[in-house]
Parts: sequence; C-alpha cells; structure tokens
Amino acid sequence: MRTLDIVVVGGGMITYDLILPSLYHLQRTGIVGEIKVCALDSGPLKALKASGEINEAFPGQDFEAYPPVTEPEGNKFPDLYKEVIANMKPKQMVVVAMPDQLHYTVVTEALRHNQHVLCVKPLVLKYDQAAEIEKIAYEKGLFVGVEYHKRFDRRSLMAKRSYELLHFGEFVMGEAKLIEPYYYRSSNFQNWFTCDKTDPFVYIGCHYVDLVYFITGLKPIEVSVSGIKGKFPNGNEAYMWAHGRVRFENNALLSVIDGLGYPDQAAGSNDQSLQMFFEGDGKTGMIKHNDQFRGVEHSYLEGIGCGGSHFNYVSPDFYKVVPWEGKGYKPIGYGYESVAASVTMACRIENEVIGLSESESLEKRKIMIKEVDEKGIIATPANSYINELVVEAARISILSDGLPVAIEYGNKPQVRLRKKTIDDKR
Repeated sequence: MRTLDIVVVGGGMITYDLILPSLYHLQRTGIVGEIKVCALDSGPLKALKASGEINEAFPGQDFEAYPPVTEPEGNKFPDLYKEVIANMKPKQMVVVAMPDQLHYTVVTEALRHNQHVLCVKPLVLKYDQAAEIEKIAYEKGLFVGVEYHKRFDRRSLMAKRSYELLHFGEFVMGEAKLIEPYYYRSSNFQNWFTCDKTDPFVYIGCHYVDLVYFITGLKPIEVSVSGIKGKFPNGNEAYMWAHGRVRFENNALLSVIDGLGYPDQAAGSNDQSLQMFFEGDGKTGMIKHNDQFRGVEHSYLEGIGCGGSHFNYVSPDFYKVVPWEGKGYKPIGYGYESVAASVTMACRIENEVIGLSESESLEKRKIMIKEVDEKGIIATPANSYINELVVEAARISILSDGLPVAIEYGNKPQVRLRKKTIDDKR
C-alpha cells in the first residue's frame, strides 16, 4: 500500500493536542510515511519534540522540524513553509494548522505544488476563496478536507440519520454554546486573535453552524454577530466574547454564544452544548447535546486537569490516548477520526489510481472526490461552503456593531450588509 508523506504547516495548540498524535498513529498503522512540521520559529517545534505525553504514547516516532530545533527561537521564518512544500514529492498531503487569516495562502501554495490538503476549520474567510480552492483542486484531482470534527461525533451522526428519517420534525429554534478556557488568552492567541483578524464566533462558533447544516441540510440566509472586547496580556485588543444569531432558509433561528473565558479552575476544559427544537404535527421534537459533560467525572489528588483543576468532567469522545494492543497508547475519539478520515481518503485516492494512465487517473480522482462531496461526512469545499459565507457575513456584522448580513445563493453566492431600517434608527 502506498503511504502519504505529510507536511504540517503550523506547530501550535491544535498540532500538539490533535494533529501530530493522530498522524503518528496513522504512521504506525501504514497510512502515513514521513512527517515534517514547519513553524514560524523553533519554539513550538521544541515543545512538540519534548512532550512527555506524545513521546510516551508514540515511542520511537519523530518528525523532521523546519526550522531545526537548534535554531534560536528569536529567528523567524515566515516563508519557510513554501520551500518545504516545494521540495515535496507530488500527490502527498499538506496539513494546514495556521491562524484563520493565513489558510488561503498556505492552501493555495499546497495546491500549486500538486498536494492534497487537510485544513483546520474554517477553510478560508471568504466564499470566493473557497470556490477558487474547490475549482483548482477538482481540476487537478486533489482532495481537500476541512477539519469540522463534530461531523464525526457519533451523536451528531445519530441525529443526522434521525432527522433524515423525519423523527424530529422541522427545525425552528436552537441555541449553541462553546466557551474555551481562559488560559487561551496567555497562549499564542494573543499574537493573532485580534479584532481585525477574527473573533470567537468565526473561530469556534462555526463548528455549531456547520453541525446544524450537517444535521438538517438547511442553509443559513442571515447572520448577525455582536462582540465584547478585551485585552490580552500583551496589550493586543480582541473580541473575547461573541453572540451570533443565524437565520436559516426555513426561518429557523440559531443563537450561538462563544468566548475565551471558561474558568481555568472549573471542571472540564470548556463549556459547550447544542439544543435544537423542532415542530411536528401537533407535537414538538428536540435534540440536546451537552458536549462538555459526557457522564465521566474524575477527581485527582493533584491539579492535573485542564487549567490545573482537581475535579473534571472528562470527555472520552473528542480525543484521548488510551492503552491498546500495540506499543505506547493509541488516540481515540471523533477528533482523531476526523483527521484520519481525510488523510485516509487522500491515501485511498493515490492507491486507487496506481497503474492508470494520466487521463484515467484524473478521471478516477474526480469521481472519488465527487463521491466524498456528495456523501457529506468529511467536510470539503463543495459540501461545507456555507461556512465561508457564514464567517464572511459574521466578520462584516461584528465590525458593523452587529448589523444583520444577508447570505444570497444562486449562481454566485454572496453576502450583503442589510441597511438600517427605520426601527433600527429609532
């Protein structure tokens, strides 16, 4: 079986917590070949290599660091990833784990060098960029996956099937919440999570907008987002909290509350949930997912939980490493499964086209890409483009003091700021 060599662009939190461990397990199970990680400087690469948790779970495994870990941390290499990607063999994979506003540049660079792509969410911040990426990738027969991992949560998959079987009725009203830990404010977030670049709704609220679309198939048609600003320890101003309202094509409404402020000493690593109400014939239906609490409670002798807390709501569902029949530990959870699905799909495409002519290979690639698009489990530019419209609308709205922004579909989907009404002026 042909394996895929991987270049990860970005060595921050998501690479540490999810991406690198997932790739290590795929490496030892024969899906992934060589792994390289490229970062702005050597700091996060040293942290990855020195991680006791990662080394204990994946003994003997390593990655090639760019820049080398011997490089002083003060030296910055903003364009090094271009050189690393240019030196890859074609038809491997680039994993994009950069701040939101840098995704477009890195993804298009990878496609230009004929590489498959896995990108953390959101893919890009504008719909036109997503459409461009979809077109380029399809014409080249390259797979692009977007890491909306909540699609792989078994409860989400159950809800999707039940909705398709008409068990709930029609979605009419919902509320989602995702509050990340306070300690994020002391992380590298303070260098890029600024008001002019992104906000909590775009960064994490998009997960739940995508999930409602995933479950129901309903498209968002209007977004309004208001934010509350604060300052990071380094003085940079950011939206620390955001409240969004999303209207769907059947006039259903979803309220989305996000922030960087879950108490570090509280139980669990965050606070997140989704509740949806449905109208039926003479009755109503409901979905309620308490994602921060999965029925597992641990109380430690020392404060080893997220943020150093002693008592924790421990979720085994997103990502954990556990004992298995092989060396070290293996990753489990829908976070791992989401990464594995995209990497495995790109690997499967490359194995399916072995021995085919260039024209036959391209045709087979396109067929397989369309199948993934239509299946709609792995997020791709073609089946998750509503998210780019939502985040584009959200950025306009939050920078316009929460004014509603309409999403228009048709031959050329676009967003449009609604003018103030007479009632607004009053």
